[in-house]
Amino acid sequence: MRRFQQVDVFSPEPLQGNPVAVVVDAEGLTSEQMERFTRWSNLSEATFLLPPTDPAADYRVRIFSAAGELPFAGHPTLGSCHAWLRAGGRPRDDEHVVQECGTGLVPIRRADGQLAFRAPPLRRSGPVAEADLARIARVLRIDREAIVDSQWVDNGPGWVAVMLASAEAVLDVSPALPTGDAERVDVGIVGTYPPGAPCAYEVRAIFSNDRGQLVEDPVTGSLNASLAQWLVGSGRFEPPYLASQGTLLGRTGRPAISRDPAGSIWVGGATHTVVEGELRLVGQATVTTTE
Repeated sequence: MRRFQQVDVFSPEPLQGNPVAVVVDAEGLTSEQMERFTRWSNLSEATFLLPPTDPAADYRVRIFSAAGELPFAGHPTLGSCHAWLRAGGRPRDDEHVVQECGTGLVPIRRADGQLAFRAPPLRRSGPVAEADLARIARVLRIDREAIVDSQWVDNGPGWVAVMLASAEAVLDVSPALPTGDAERVDVGIVGTYPPGAPCAYEVRAIFSNDRGQLVEDPVTGSLNASLAQWLVGSGRFEPPYLASQGTLLGRTGRPAISRDPAGSIWVGGATHTVVEGELRLVGQATVTTTE
């Protein structure tokens, strides 16, 4: 038997954020079993907690989507840390937990009853080629001129960000793959709310799943991290502030963006254990039982 939690991340209200499946006692599972369980869970990601291999880390996590293993992902990072702490994990530091994952060591801060991860360095940044922007506009079914700015903001999943004129314009987008277009899509859309609004901007994450279909993620930590690095770094916003995501999906995603004195961006939010129990792997079958 292995302990299991399903954790809701990034919403102050349970069941309004983005869920992640966390296998707490994953030692001994093969990569194939992890992949199989992830597909079976039918969530965007599942994570598997393991003893660290780096002496500076408190735990190690492997993060899987249906398409394969990821070096880093935001809401699985906060959900995994929440599950590790709830299962009795004791960090070396009272204020920070150090996670080991495919992208290296990721510090996670505990403050005001929430968790926040330090945004990892971008793997790719800089301007987006015009041909790529033209394709993105076709996928989003908007005029090319509606994209007022853009940037590569890839911290692992491959994100490219496009800015539209407003949050309302972001919510009006109805994406679809053009006929015959089979290339992968990993697009973050952002548009600002008026001054004085509760949230600084609206975010949508549109990407291709393992079957080549376009899907939308409810709340995306990795994208919010890299968007904040771009938007704060370019002087558009000054932390702390809240972002909004998941609105069209009926979710209330509220990633909290802050910056420390050293200039690092942190992305935080509420975490809630919604399902807790035990996991059994019987042969090739996967079964969960709740308490």
